Amino acid sequence: MIIAPSILTADLSNLAVSCQEAIDAGINVLHLDVMDGNFVPNMTFGPPVIKSLRNALGDDVHFDAHLMISNAEECYMDYINAGCNHISVHVEATTHLHRLVMAIRDAGATAGVVLNPATPIETITEILPDLDLVLIMSVNPGFGGQSFIASVEGKIRRLKSMIDQQVANGGRPVQIQIDGGIKAHNIAMVGEWGVANCVVGSGLFNKQASVKENLQALKTALEV
Repeated sequence: MIIAPSILTADLSNLAVSCQEAIDAGINVLHLDVMDGNFVPNMTFGPPVIKSLRNALGDDVHFDAHLMISNAEECYMDYINAGCNHISVHVEATTHLHRLVMAIRDAGATAGVVLNPATPIETITEILPDLDLVLIMSVNPGFGGQSFIASVEGKIRRLKSMIDQQVANGGRPVQIQIDGGIKAHNIAMVGEWGVANCVVGSGLFNKQASVKENLQALKTALEV
């Protein structure tokens, strides 16, 4: 299981320090939640902050950018140039999804598509062979403190079946990522559904324990 900390829940006043703490604990993927105040109601950060973070942390850590923005087709290169290794875009906010996915991959990054809780997986049937990752939202994007939406289980299991069939027919493997409400009590459960990559926010960055201690709790939950 890949555990990708959402840096949005880190100490934003000392972002590089908080991220370095996660890296020192054994994390090698950082999840970057980019919000524009348009597609989602909140705003976070953009390419300048990401570039500064890349300069501070070096090139070894993998930057996984989740673009909750309405103009990804116009500005995806800004995020790649800032140091992002992976770009995930929302099917709900993209007009020409295939063209954008191909452009991201041609630019040297891996490409993913994000599905909101109410968005059916059938919207990505035709693009699935060209993807590296599908991110299933288990909360609605743009809001903090939401409860995990357990009904995404059916969607994830159907998606896993589609991917398995694609691979069996000689197609590319596609990683399933989940974001929203993932903690030690449910990380093993979503792994059983077929999730291979979990975005974790407050389950890693919180004041109750260090990132290292929280990461160990997640790993222990996966071993049970």
